[in-house]
Amino acid sequence: MQLNEKIFIAGHNGLVGSAILKTLQSRGYTNFLLRNHQELDLTEQQAVFSFFEKEKPAYVILAAAKVGGIAANNTYRGQFIYENLQIQNNVIHASWLNGVKKLLFLGSTCIYPRETSQPIPENCLLASPLEYTNEPYAIAKIAGIKLCENYNLQYGTNFIAVMPTNLYGPNDNFDLEKSHVLPALLRKIYLAKSLMNGDWSAIQADLNKLPVEGIDGNASENAIIAKLEKYGIRKNSVEIWGTGRPMREFLWSEEMADACVFIMENVGFEDLKPQGKEIRNTHINIGTGKEISIRDLAVLIAEKVGYRGKFVFNAAKPDGTMRKLTDPSRLHQLGWKHTIDIEEGVGKLVEWYLSIENIRER
Repeated sequence: MQLNEKIFIAGHNGLVGSAILKTLQSRGYTNFLLRNHQELDLTEQQAVFSFFEKEKPAYVILAAAKVGGIAANNTYRGQFIYENLQIQNNVIHASWLNGVKKLLFLGSTCIYPRETSQPIPENCLLASPLEYTNEPYAIAKIAGIKLCENYNLQYGTNFIAVMPTNLYGPNDNFDLEKSHVLPALLRKIYLAKSLMNGDWSAIQADLNKLPVEGIDGNASENAIIAKLEKYGIRKNSVEIWGTGRPMREFLWSEEMADACVFIMENVGFEDLKPQGKEIRNTHINIGTGKEISIRDLAVLIAEKVGYRGKFVFNAAKPDGTMRKLTDPSRLHQLGWKHTIDIEEGVGKLVEWYLSIENIRER
């Protein structure tokens, strides 16, 4: 990659895209094509094709996606499969039509079967049924992997698919309805601590930055308490979906970005081809190979936030996949390994969330 060549980052405002943009800038790359959703709707084929024909990016990083936690995935099933398929098909096909030198497609480890060997190697893909709650999203991401893989085989493109594990970090999504488990827990625990301490200025500031279903810091205390109660946030306790027993792997988003830039600079499709007639499962896991239970994660966040209340685990709600640990050995063999473990990362995210400067940016 040349430092002055055009790089289109689809989804540059999100957790993943913003981290990759920041990493590329730190490496000296300067020529970025950046469009928000209002400027370029990636689900609209003609708009995407026109953009590529006009701008002719040399490199593409496809980090844009319709994403959410277990509740959002299970509620908006049609949206999740349709919008993600549209985004992927449009960007990947336009990249081929316009001679993009290299594309990086970001998926998710939810592509793997609900019941499979642990840790999960890349060749477990499509070996058995998916977890039901996020099946539509997973199927869309699997289609993206196969689109990249088969364009490479038919057209000679250099489109690489990577599967990051659960990510967390600066610019995460803290929406209580749609966020993933770690940022949702952090915000719920922070608000519960504020309730316990009677710190209404903190609660109002938080809700003003990110209202919950239209309730902001200007609402009455009773209205705020009722809305937080809906999400299991109470003065002396925090409700958490499921039993707390599922194990999850987490990767600091800026380390994921470092891995992605490493792959863009050093790894090509030819490096990923297996021996034999059938070429499949050429995607790359990006993970730590380490895991923590949801219960222990909640305890860790509570320690970092300073929360001393109780946790109530609602076993009537779904746990999702009980264990989902990636095998990152392919990435290790290619030359990259993580350095930030969950204890350090949670501390960094709590510090980011609580800082006045970054709260203004949320």
